[in-house]
Amino acid sequence: MGHSLQAKYGLKRVINASGRMSILGVSAPTDSVMDAMKQGGQRYVEIADLVDKSGEYIAQLLGSESAAVVNSASSGIALSVAAIVTAGDPRLSLRLHQEPILKNEIIMLKGHNVQYGAPVETMIFLGGGRVVEVGYANEGRKEHIDQAIGEHTAAIFYVKSHHAVQKNMISVEEAWEVAQRRGVPLIVDAAAEENLHKYIQLSDLAIYSGSKAIEGPTSGIVAGKKKYVEWLKVQLHGIGRSMKVGKETVFGLLQALDEYQDKADNSEREKQTLEALQPLDRLPGVSVRIVQDEAGRSIFRGRVQIDSSLVGVDAKKVNDQLREGAIAVYTRDYGVKQGYFDIDPRSLQGDDMQVIVSRIHEIVGGKPE
Repeated sequence: MGHSLQAKYGLKRVINASGRMSILGVSAPTDSVMDAMKQGGQRYVEIADLVDKSGEYIAQLLGSESAAVVNSASSGIALSVAAIVTAGDPRLSLRLHQEPILKNEIIMLKGHNVQYGAPVETMIFLGGGRVVEVGYANEGRKEHIDQAIGEHTAAIFYVKSHHAVQKNMISVEEAWEVAQRRGVPLIVDAAAEENLHKYIQLSDLAIYSGSKAIEGPTSGIVAGKKKYVEWLKVQLHGIGRSMKVGKETVFGLLQALDEYQDKADNSEREKQTLEALQPLDRLPGVSVRIVQDEAGRSIFRGRVQIDSSLVGVDAKKVNDQLREGAIAVYTRDYGVKQGYFDIDPRSLQGDDMQVIVSRIHEIVGGKPE
């Protein structure tokens, strides 16, 4: 197909060097996943049965009591919160936001109230929760959570993500210890995490994206204790109706999960791909090194540091020009204010890397070798 579909609708060719980012469509599923979507989409099925059976299948793979497919990790947050604040009461679930709910406080570390494309707190409010921030932007301790628990506490919410503040924040293990000791449910948002089993063991409900590490279609998974997942399914007839999942998506996700079980670790090959950036290191004012992911995942990226006094433009300018070119190159740009951007090799295809290198050469004014 090449780029003909993009051309048909007047869309630019995009090079995704930013990782699994929602603004670019997250990931590119394999042919076998797309085949499963085609087959699943072209047949009829009882949706309620599909919800239950797909959930059972995923629970077996992940080692949880139960699970449900949702349309994104974001809706996973809203639905998990709605499940717990309504305790699965059908009337409260159908009249969420219309009936007062007394036990609706969701305790979250201040450093976890992040914006990932939408704010975490917006999703919690959508689910009928009220955010109670504890701790500080640079410190989140066990006692901060412990001391905030009261008669209105519905759940503790922990965000395991590179977006969250990493320093001086308690681990998920420590949050789980408080939750268990105080008898309060713990919801863990592990949207982009690669270890699908770990967070099941350390939470009552764990939320994963189906389209990031798993590389399935746009979707999410909520997995955990059976009671809470059953409460979540009640929400599918309330606010969850506006977040429903197509049958083709469910079949695609199940296929992607099957493939994920024995996915090869490509991190060494991805490091090799990054070697192509080395020639840029010889340009005056440009330095390149390989860095590992902030949240400790086995993901390696090429960090391109721009010394604006030598190059004449700063990292933000270079990054803007990459993105605004005839071929749009998206880097992982969280560090532009500190003078660098990262090249994530995981989603690169075809001649993407060569295009990136020659574009950076053009922008910073060096001659390609």
